[in-house]
Amino acid sequence: MTPDQVAALNDTVKGLSPLELTRWAIEQAAGKAIVTTNFRPYEAVILHLATQAQADIPVLWVDHGTNLPETYRFAEKSRAQLSLNLRPYLPLMTAAHWLALNGGSIPMPDEVERVESFSRIMKLEPFERGMRELAPTVWITALRKEQNPQRAATLKPVMWDEKFQTLKVNPILDWTPVEMEAYLAEFELPNERTYYDPAKGDEKHECGLHAKLVTDVAKG
Repeated sequence: MTPDQVAALNDTVKGLSPLELTRWAIEQAAGKAIVTTNFRPYEAVILHLATQAQADIPVLWVDHGTNLPETYRFAEKSRAQLSLNLRPYLPLMTAAHWLALNGGSIPMPDEVERVESFSRIMKLEPFERGMRELAPTVWITALRKEQNPQRAATLKPVMWDEKFQTLKVNPILDWTPVEMEAYLAEFELPNERTYYDPAKGDEKHECGLHAKLVTDVAKG
């Protein structure tokens, strides 16, 4: 898809509410839409929007095996309340195996090599495998500008993902915690404040799901 075509699509959806944009995205997908999640705080918002538009939409979740207990409980609560069609993708290497080969503990933000290894092997590989197998024509995300300050200016409601050859739609791109909290309260959705992603470490670090391609998952 050309930049002009993507710009035209963004003109088409200008002014749509998040739910309207999500429904528009589903209409473009010809039955091949997915939504991705990592069950971080506020993820119930995008999952609720997506299931309102398509109740059985596949939900791609990379479970790298080192989430906090609170995250797993949040995932199960969300699955039950929203009847999620959850499609978990797991690494080819177990978390215990990776940890045994890489220092025995979850990597911290300043441990650059360990963070990159974890990201490549435990998160990016299963994510890319999931994207290949599900082969979506439309990928609905929970991307928000305030989470990606280094890329905020380049993010649009509708984008073309060259790597996966899919239309990436970001319905809550402009929402802040104020809108997110209000949505959770309005629909009585679950939430979880405790979250840590070893592939990122902090809010400003990119884990790579939206940025790079895994070519080698054998290196630890």
